[in-house]
Amino acid sequence: MKKFLSLALLAVPAALVAAPAVNWVSRVTITPIGGHYMGNPAAPTKLVEYVSYTCSHCAHFVGEASAPLKADYVKGGKVAVEVRNAVRDKYDLTAALLARCGGPARFMGNHEALFANQTVWMEQLETYDRDATKPTEQVPALQDIGQKTGLYALMNKRGFTNAQLNACIASPQSMKQILAMTDEAWNKVKITGTPGFVVNGTLVQGSTWAILQAALPAAAR
Repeated sequence: MKKFLSLALLAVPAALVAAPAVNWVSRVTITPIGGHYMGNPAAPTKLVEYVSYTCSHCAHFVGEASAPLKADYVKGGKVAVEVRNAVRDKYDLTAALLARCGGPARFMGNHEALFANQTVWMEQLETYDRDATKPTEQVPALQDIGQKTGLYALMNKRGFTNAQLNACIASPQSMKQILAMTDEAWNKVKITGTPGFVVNGTLVQGSTWAILQAALPAAAR
């Protein structure tokens, strides 16, 4: 009898054997404008988040929303999230460039770490602002910010060397993409502040997780 059962199992078409479900959280790609897209390319609901790394409201949102967005929306493939920059100042620009270090696979971890430690490095910005001796050229100036405000120290803990971080800040492609996303956010989409959200092409009026969650389709929950 056991022999016949084994033969019967072998006869089951491979198409009928359930494949393991895809965890779409692990799929991160770069979009043409330079945003980082996490999730199913065919997700019926597409969310774009516009963020500023010096924005305390953004840090609060990421701390509150990242886990449920991934677990309840992105993981199963119903919602995809694209993170784009809406830069407000030179410190924000420095952090945005550093967040891109390591490519798409490292972005979400860098992104969340920068926000999780925002109060630490933001405090050091006040001291840095009082220092009158700063480089005047853009790339050296941003590298100086990274080195003297704790941003490099944070990224060092994530496994990046200072040489790698300097290269990330000096990347003309990253700079071009970040500035393009910033122009889109403020001048084309016309977000009123950060974080800003667009769901399937419609700007959400509000900046909290509760407001955004209400804007996501019930089918995605």
